[in-house]
Amino acid sequence: MSGMKGNCLWIFHSQAMRLKPPIPTCTLNQIHAHLLKTHKPPLTFNAVLPSLSPPDAILLYNQMVLHPTSHNHFTFTHALIASSLLHALHKTLEIHAHVIKSGHYSDIFIQNTLLHSYVVKNNIVFAKRVFKSISSPDVVSWTSIISGLSKCGFHKEAIGKFLCMDVKPNTSTLASVVSACCGLRAVRCGKAIHGYSLRSLDRVNIILDNALLDFYVKCGNLASAKFLFMKMSWRDVISWTTMVGGLAQGGLCEEAVEVFQAMVNGGEAVPNEATFVNVLSACSSLGALSLGQWVHSYISTRHDLVVDGNLGNALINMYSKCSDMCMAVQVFNELTHKDKISWSTIIGGMAMNGHGMHALQLFSLMLVHGVSPDDVTFIGLLSACSHAGLVKQGLIFFKAMNDVYGIAPQMKHYACMVDMYGRAGLLEEAEAFIRGMPMEADGPIWGALLNACKVHGNEKMFVQIYHSLRSAKGVSIGTLALLSNTYASCNRWDDANNVRDMMRDLGLKKMPGYSWIEVNAMVNGCDGVNGSFAYAGKS
Repeated sequence: MSGMKGNCLWIFHSQAMRLKPPIPTCTLNQIHAHLLKTHKPPLTFNAVLPSLSPPDAILLYNQMVLHPTSHNHFTFTHALIASSLLHALHKTLEIHAHVIKSGHYSDIFIQNTLLHSYVVKNNIVFAKRVFKSISSPDVVSWTSIISGLSKCGFHKEAIGKFLCMDVKPNTSTLASVVSACCGLRAVRCGKAIHGYSLRSLDRVNIILDNALLDFYVKCGNLASAKFLFMKMSWRDVISWTTMVGGLAQGGLCEEAVEVFQAMVNGGEAVPNEATFVNVLSACSSLGALSLGQWVHSYISTRHDLVVDGNLGNALINMYSKCSDMCMAVQVFNELTHKDKISWSTIIGGMAMNGHGMHALQLFSLMLVHGVSPDDVTFIGLLSACSHAGLVKQGLIFFKAMNDVYGIAPQMKHYACMVDMYGRAGLLEEAEAFIRGMPMEADGPIWGALLNACKVHGNEKMFVQIYHSLRSAKGVSIGTLALLSNTYASCNRWDDANNVRDMMRDLGLKKMPGYSWIEVNAMVNGCDGVNGSFAYAGKS
């Protein structure tokens, strides 16, 4: 109980310093006048410290700490909270030293505040030292160290600390260790903690429920995530956003849209920027322009949102993938701050929609505006050159990546180059380029060459590609199916059957095709097995 009380006090004081308006100027003047007159702050100034802004609190602390009778353990606690809010590590270290010299270090509340201060600054080394020095850690101590270890990536150590606890964990402790399980994708451990929370906790806690929801989503267990989401007694914007994002990333984009629409229509929580970014990603994957436009129009009614940054980039991406480049350009032009992602997205959109020259012109504008390209920018540029047949320009960009911008080409860039050669019918050059790669070509690269051979009717390379695919990494079922179908189209049935036999030996099976069309602002999905339609996205 004392640990919980200490935790609540810390939260109360930190929120007071962050949220309360600055103390009136007249009061500050009175404090200043008193200090000028006596040079000795009274102990009663402790009551003023939580009301001061963090900089003013530190200034007053500096005066109080000079006199032995003007400060006590509350003074150090308030000062540590202020320095934590200011992210001033040097001041925290100074206060830490004063605490030890003044003999107040044995106070558990000060120890927990110090521990939390180091955790906030991601200084896990000092946090572990403080924790080790606490003779009888309470639940706040354990929660702080577990949270710090998890946040800094020491997930196994965080779980180990949890297992060593000699006090009953609270909801914050469980949320922290669930986060560690999420980092390790430790499904069994996370489920065990979920079960423990159901058996041990009397009240529902939204923070713990959201941590569990995020855990199931990131571990790919969407069935458990959906079950938990439906069972939650109430859900905030984080719950809804996590569910929409998890479904979108898991490929269940229709369900993601449905959840978003239920959120809007139900009114349980108001979507925030992250919610919109996730649902726009789902619309992009579906190619659902009408749904994307509906989301955009809804955003326009929200005067608390600014179409800039992540939200603006998500809209550009959605319109680009839905082939509405006019709206993509319009959103791009209206952005106040065009970052690297904004430029890369619009360049990539131009490339995928066949506007290669426009993509190159935008790249020139990007450089004029002083924005440096990254590896994603060059994927868009090389793709633009590939679709437009600009082989020479593509070679220039590929060379400039490393020579001018210091960006080492990755597998995707090599795949773009092979695709560019292949589309231009330069199959021998494409093969020579693959042989000259500094790393072993993966499946998608050989797949790009195979597709070019099929388009240009070059059967001579089939045998070489077949043998290369057998040893290549990352060969998709689609690439092998393409090779088999290519052999079949050339009446080479034995070779086609050999590829199919290899697919069966590897346990690979081609998934049926799935398409989406929009009818009356609804997404209708049709699979290739029975031709049935699934409906999503009511407007």
